[in-house]
Amino acid sequence: MSELTLIVGSKNHSSWSLRPYLALAHTGQPFREVVVQLDEPDTSAKIAQHSPSGRVPALRHGALTLWDSLAICEYLAETFPLAQLWPWDKEARAVARSVTAEMHSSFSALRQNMPMNILARKPGQGRAPGVAEDIARIQALWNDCRSRFGQGGPFLFGAFSIADAFYAPVVTRFVTYDVELDAVGQAYRDAVLALPALKACTEAARSEPPVKRYL
Repeated sequence: MSELTLIVGSKNHSSWSLRPYLALAHTGQPFREVVVQLDEPDTSAKIAQHSPSGRVPALRHGALTLWDSLAICEYLAETFPLAQLWPWDKEARAVARSVTAEMHSSFSALRQNMPMNILARKPGQGRAPGVAEDIARIQALWNDCRSRFGQGGPFLFGAFSIADAFYAPVVTRFVTYDVELDAVGQAYRDAVLALPALKACTEAARSEPPVKRYL
């Protein structure tokens, strides 16, 4: 099989990169990783060597290059169906795609005011207008998915799926900014934090140079 290469941004900060990293790790397929540190003088030039969009993440599979985190995850789901990156059940799969797409396109207040910073602890910060509403909506999504589809495992649809890969960066934000969660949210947070791939990403982040915009 052709080699898989995932090009990602800084482990501590690139939420878009974390999503396909978790999905690819879940497939169990061997892959090579290229980490491009953000906000360095040569960052744009390095990314341009790999990604036609000029952004990370990007995935190379043989001669094929893909970009955008959701497109990459969809490709992984099709290429490695035994990994079950989407739920088998049609209704659950449709809802999983909906909540994933909402994460992909929404929650701008949360993104802007609580940027991902896995290693930092900033309790009480980031509470700008609109953030509370984003947090409430996310918790409502988690509660709905867990109650309707969460049997058989600790994740949104029971077993790990692309939906969990997409909400993992939010989980890290909620830890960084000490966001109060209900019982369902706490249990889900803990399940995501226990993922070996997320633990590995967190450990790798410890050796990265600081990114100036997040200091």
